[in-house]
Amino acid sequence: MITHNNISHIDERSKKMRQMINDWGKHLPNADLSGLNLRDMDLENADLQKADLSGADLRDANLFGADLSWANLHGADLKWTDLSEADLSYANLSRANLRGANLREADLEVADLKEANLSGTNLFNANLSGAILERANLEMAFLKGVDLSNAVLHEANLERAYLVEADLSYAVLGRANLSHTRLSGAALKCVGLSYADLRYASLKGVNLRGANLFYANLSGADLSEADLTKADLTKAVLHEAKLSNTILAGAILKGANLRYAKLFSADLRDADLRDADLKYADLREVILRGANLE
Repeated sequence: MITHNNISHIDERSKKMRQMINDWGKHLPNADLSGLNLRDMDLENADLQKADLSGADLRDANLFGADLSWANLHGADLKWTDLSEADLSYANLSRANLRGANLREADLEVADLKEANLSGTNLFNANLSGAILERANLEMAFLKGVDLSNAVLHEANLERAYLVEADLSYAVLGRANLSHTRLSGAALKCVGLSYADLRYASLKGVNLRGANLFYANLSGADLSEADLTKADLTKAVLHEAKLSNTILAGAILKGANLRYAKLFSADLRDADLRDADLKYADLREVILRGANLE
């Protein structure tokens, strides 16, 4: 239980640590900074490797280029913090508040971001390969060019996120919310999107070869000119989806809902369309050679 005495103690610790950093510098590997108030602190290029910053208040702090690899930032408040070019590889950021933070070109390889709040965060060209983002909130995050290959984003919220030119190869996004996201030019090879919400997402020209999209909701999504060769779209909802000039060769569309879908000039060679609903779909100039329509 937090008491007045506990709060006073934390405040006193914060004052002492602030003074120590000002007097002795930013070399703080393995330091216990848990629960401290470090708001607005200048920690540019600080060495905080393996430091314990759990529950710390780092709002508006300057951590540009800081080494936070293997650091514990569980539940820390990093709202509006500058973490651009920081090393956060293998760090624990679970349940951390990173809303509006600047993580441009930061290294978050294999970082733990479960249930973290990253809404509105700038992650331009950041490295999140192998990161764990289960149930994380990335609503309206700027993720252009980000590396999310092999990342786990199960049940993550990416609504209206900007993922243009992002690498999501082999990432797991089961049950994730990707509605209204922009994914043009993204690499989505062998990505797992089962049960994902991709309504009205922009996926024009993307590489989804071998992707797992069974039971995914792609209503109104723009998949024109995309490559979905051998993708699994079993029971997927593609109602009113744009699939003009899309490659669906060898794709599994068994039981899929393609009502009113625009499939003009789509390549469906050897596709499995058994029990698919193609009512009112635009099938002009579609290639169906070898497709299973029984």
